[in-house]
Amino acid sequence: MAATRFIARIAVVIGSRTGTSESTTIFPAQFMRRIGPRDAKSFSCRGASEIFAKAWKTGSIFCIAAPVFTLFAFAQDIPTFRVETKEALVWDESVQSTSTSTIWDPRTGIESHKLSYDDIEVSSLLGYERVSPTKEGRLITFITTIANNTNSDISVKYGGTTIDDHIVLPLSLVPTGKKVKKRIQNDAWELGKMHCFKSGFASENLLFSAPKAPQTFLVHPQTVTTVSFVTADPRSSSILCSSSGCHMTGTVRYYITVNLRDYVFVWRGRSIAYCGE
Repeated sequence: MAATRFIARIAVVIGSRTGTSESTTIFPAQFMRRIGPRDAKSFSCRGASEIFAKAWKTGSIFCIAAPVFTLFAFAQDIPTFRVETKEALVWDESVQSTSTSTIWDPRTGIESHKLSYDDIEVSSLLGYERVSPTKEGRLITFITTIANNTNSDISVKYGGTTIDDHIVLPLSLVPTGKKVKKRIQNDAWELGKMHCFKSGFASENLLFSAPKAPQTFLVHPQTVTTVSFVTADPRSSSILCSSSGCHMTGTVRYYITVNLRDYVFVWRGRSIAYCGE
């Protein structure tokens, strides 16, 4: 099993769900007492998920982005986590803040979520589709747009994703028309076969993709960059249908890191757009 690492301190956000609370630094022992010794005794893949879920749902310890951990080893079967001190901004429909907003497309009815800090704006859009017409399962496509209105380059890095508290990793994506090596064919997903990309809903321009180490992209001053990635839904049942149509259930949480600040997006299943055929 992959080893876990603790770096000297763990930062959490304390207080009510205001979206931009004061941050404070506590030491691992304090963190264990605050979360509870049973949850903190094993910071394995499963332990991290439990801690993430519990920290997210309580009012006293509020999200420092998927927060307390950062995925950094896509290629391993069991993820390794790095714990470090960061600040976080959170988009959640239950949180009212001047840094959050929702953008509606009146033509399609699709919504996107936006977080703003100083002169940086980060927008999130999610869509889902079937794995294939003949197979069960769903793929979720994450599209994040970063607008850099500053006078300096900013860095963008993948953070982490959970679907109903299951930790999931980005799939290995192959751009349309690119040949795939035989040794990775079974694990590769061709973008040309995904309707969310074929339809133009998502962009192939920049991709977070396994099994590469977490990529870091630069966004130049006064420019806008869009980065996409795809995960497989680990749940056996995730769609609810009624007379008014079908929608995804549950909650999807993910974050990216922009200049050492985490931008966290909490998506309810009903708000995730269908971008399949």
